[in-house]
Amino acid sequence: MPGTEPWEYTLYIPNDVRAVTVSRRTLRLILTMHGLIRLADTAELLATELVANAVRHTKGPAALRVRWSAGVLRIGAWDADPEPPEPPGELERLGEAEEGRGLALVRACADLWGWQPLTRDGNRGKYVWCELTSAA
Repeated sequence: MPGTEPWEYTLYIPNDVRAVTVSRRTLRLILTMHGLIRLADTAELLATELVANAVRHTKGPAALRVRWSAGVLRIGAWDADPEPPEPPGELERLGEAEEGRGLALVRACADLWGWQPLTRDGNRGKYVWCELTSAA
């Protein structure tokens, strides 16, 4: 049965828009290798939004963290900016707007999401995360 043992991966990425594509493709490979391809499309969307926000709205490095435990996939992005993320707007009100859709999509597609301040290597930042519960 796929996904019975917990696991975790962290992908450290530069502040570069190409990192979004690298993160998305790496996530799909991880999920495929662990027999969780059924979660890949939604997980890719969520990771894309989280990593894009980390790269677009900060100046430093970032990281994508993917963790599986007890039937829950947690996807998160760390960035070097300690400021909280902008609260998500209502997805329906955003329409075709390019800005402001990221966390609204995360809120709409994930089972749970949140953020927390985080310190890494002595530097302050934040960790924005979301969870998908496996429909086994």
